[in-house]
Order: sequence, then structure tokens, then C-alpha cells
Amino acid sequence: MEKKINNRKPYLNWLFFGATVIVVFLLGLLASSIVERRAETEFVYKPKVKVSATEARNWVWGENFPRTYQSWLQTSDTTFRSKYDGSATIDFLAEDPRLVVLWAGYGFSKSYNQGRGHYYAITDVWNSLRTGGPTGPEDGPMPSTCWTCKSPDVPRLMKEVGVTEYYTGKWAKYGAEVTNPIGCADCHDPVSMKLQISRPALIEAFKRQGKDIQMATHQEMRSLVCAQCHVEYYFNKSDGKSNYLTFPWDKGKTVEDMEAYYDDLNFSDWTHTLSKAPMLKAQHPDYEIYSMGVHADRGVSCADCHMPYKSEGGQKYTDHHIQSPLNNVANSCQVCHREETSKLIANVFERQDKIIHSRNRLEELLVMAHVEAKAAWEAGATETQMTPILKGLRHAQWRWDYAAASHGASFHAPVETLRVIATGIDKAYETRIMLNRLLLNLGVKNEIPYPDIATKVKAQAFIGLDMKKLNEEKANFKKTLLPEWISKANARESSYKVEYF
Repeated sequence: MEKKINNRKPYLNWLFFGATVIVVFLLGLLASSIVERRAETEFVYKPKVKVSATEARNWVWGENFPRTYQSWLQTSDTTFRSKYDGSATIDFLAEDPRLVVLWAGYGFSKSYNQGRGHYYAITDVWNSLRTGGPTGPEDGPMPSTCWTCKSPDVPRLMKEVGVTEYYTGKWAKYGAEVTNPIGCADCHDPVSMKLQISRPALIEAFKRQGKDIQMATHQEMRSLVCAQCHVEYYFNKSDGKSNYLTFPWDKGKTVEDMEAYYDDLNFSDWTHTLSKAPMLKAQHPDYEIYSMGVHADRGVSCADCHMPYKSEGGQKYTDHHIQSPLNNVANSCQVCHREETSKLIANVFERQDKIIHSRNRLEELLVMAHVEAKAAWEAGATETQMTPILKGLRHAQWRWDYAAASHGASFHAPVETLRVIATGIDKAYETRIMLNRLLLNLGVKNEIPYPDIATKVKAQAFIGLDMKKLNEEKANFKKTLLPEWISKANARESSYKVEYF
């Protein structure tokens, strides 16, 4: 039989052999990398300690998740200062003394500082004049409910004493129990590390709306764990015993929806000392306003911007240095937006400038309305004459506070925020028109002068605050009761055993 002649040149065989060797080598590298990464992952995330369902100490969780814990510790960084706000301590009353008059009769007129990172959640509460200078567990102006969003010790206490009992009593009642700042147990299940809701108010709000929060997706949970605290809320006292934390969402989350909810209940947070208006204090309706913005509409969660993913040592994890995206533009904004950093920040500042300009105008109108209402009472106005005026004041200031108290409102939903402020300006003008007509009818023909509130000191004196006494009470608290709390807390926590695998 005639043999076939191989016409392929010898060097082609060598090329084929060489290519095969290179492919096998590269596949070997890939397999080696996969095995190495898997081994590294097992090493990094292999639990070292057992974490109980009520473990509030963040450092214990950090034993199992050191990279995440180290990033959380960075919430202690107070160096970032944006054009508006930041992580540094800012005395808002000093920067804008009008706030003192707007909150006359309420704790915020005593002190209102920029909230620092989660690391300082407990110490900032200790230092605030709003919590007073208690001398014992049943003393002080604030209820125990005020601890609710400040510490993972709160879910522990709720399990130990019951939710209603936890909401009952004074703030100082749990001074030696609530000492660990916002951290791991607030948002994570200790076994699976899945996101969880640890505060009942959010679950209850969903339930009243016919929703099951357990059906939320993981991406939705990356916002809902924030919504446990970054929301508007009030203290429901209908049981005559507790200050039960409740979200006013039954009619919806807009400024008008919550206003109608409060009006139907005839609820007020306090009575203004100048105008005698039954006032509403917006807490920080961050989740509500975020829900009305373009990012929420497109499925972007709170964590996507404030806790973006990062890679370190071949590991990808969520950065728990919870902070302004403006201090982390590359990982927060530029994952989606391709503009330069300077352009993105300039866009944010432009929106903030315009909204704050309008917000300042509303503040001026409200200050004058409160002062004019005081003058009307002094001139002999009756409750019947003042009722529509006080309602207008309540509604106008509620809109201002809804926009002002929300962290990042100018970014989260600038269109909605401007709309809210615009309706507030309308209501403030309408209220002042009614006031001026009433003052004329009461024989007050001279224009009521704008008060001299150029500084925080002048504004606090104008509304009758005894700041010397308040500061002395706080100093005495720090010298006597606070060290006792810390000593008891250290003794209690040192008795807890940490069980290592």
C-alpha cells in the first residue's frame, strides 16, 4: 500500500507543542489561583469566636470579621468637612441662631450638633444638653426610648425586659446598660451574618400597611437596615405608660401624609413658648425622602453609596466606614457615573446651594411668624382667633423641619425637597397675612421688629433659656453619675465570657 506523505513542516509541530504547553501552564496558574483564593477565603472568614444572639460588643464580632471591623472603626474619623456638614462636630445653633427661636420650648433649642460617625453614638448622647444632667435613674428630661437607635445593647435589653417595658421610664434608667455604639448586632444575624431588622418599630410599620418585611430582597434590606433609625418617628403614649416608638407611615411617607396622620391624632411634640403653637418636630426622615429620589427609583440602596464594596488582600467586602459619598467618590459615585470627581461634587453643591437658599428664606418667615403670634397674644388675641394661625404655623414649620432635618435631602430627592420647602413658604406667607390682619384689628399698628438673634447666646436669651444652669447640670452629671455608669458597664461586660473555637 502506498504510504501517505506528511507535508507538514517540522517547525509547525514544535509550535503546536509549545502552544499546548503554554495553555496547560496558564490553566495551572488559574487553578492554583482559585485554590489559593478559596484557601484565603476560608482562612479569613473562618469563625474564631462564638457570637451570641445578644452580643452587643462590636470587638467580639470583629474577631471573626477583622477587615469589616477595622473599616467600622474608621467611623471615628472626624476630619471630613464638606461645604455643608460632614463628620466633624458642628454647632448648628451657632451657625444658624434662628433655629433656637424655631425650637423655643423644645430640647433642640438647648443644643443641636452635627451627628458624628456611628462610633460616637453613645458619647454624643452623653454630651448633649438635650439629655440634661440626671442625678438618678428616674431623673432627666428624656425618656428611655431615646436610646433606641444608639446601640446594639438595645435589642439585648428589649429581649431581657420586653419591648413595652424598655420604652417605659427615663433615659437615665439604662445609662449603665447602653454603652456600646451602633454596630454589628444592629444589622446582622450573628450566625448567618444576613441582614436583619433588630428594631420592632419598622416591622410594626410594615405590618400596619399590610406588608411583610421578611419578603424584602437583599438589595432592599441594604436600605431597610438603615430605615430602622434614619426615619421620622414619634412617641405613642396612648397606653398611658410607655413612650412607644412608632413610625407615622399609615397614610404614606410624604410630608402631607404624615402631617395628616399627626393631625388626625391631634398629636404634637411640644407647645412653642412664643407662639403657643402645637408643634411637630421632624426627627430625620432620611429614608422617606430617599424613597422619593431617582437613586431609589433605579434600585440603588443606601449601602451602595454610603457603604460601597471594597477589595483588600484579594477579598471583596462591604466598607463599614459609613460616611458621605463625597468623601469616597471613586468607590461610591464613579461606579455608575463617569464624570470627573470635581464635576460630580460641583453638581451636588449646586443643588444644596439652591435648596438651602430657599430653606433660609422659610426660616426667616417662621421666626417672624412666631414673634408676631407672641405679640398677638399679648395684645389680647383669643384662642378662636389664633387657632387657624397656629395651625398654619405648625404646618409651615413641619415642612421646613421635614426638609432641614433629613440628612442629605438635597441630594437624595432635590425636586421633592424643593417642593416641600416651596409649600412651606406659601403656608408661612398665608399665616403671616392672617397675623398682620389680626394685629391691626387688635390695634397694633406698628410693625413688629425682627428680634436681635445674631448669635446663639442672644437667641437663647431671647427665648428665656438659662444656659448657665443647663451647663452646670451637665458638668455635674459628667463628674458624678456618668463615671458610675461606665464603671458598672465595664464590670458587667467583663463578666461575659468570649468562647473561642
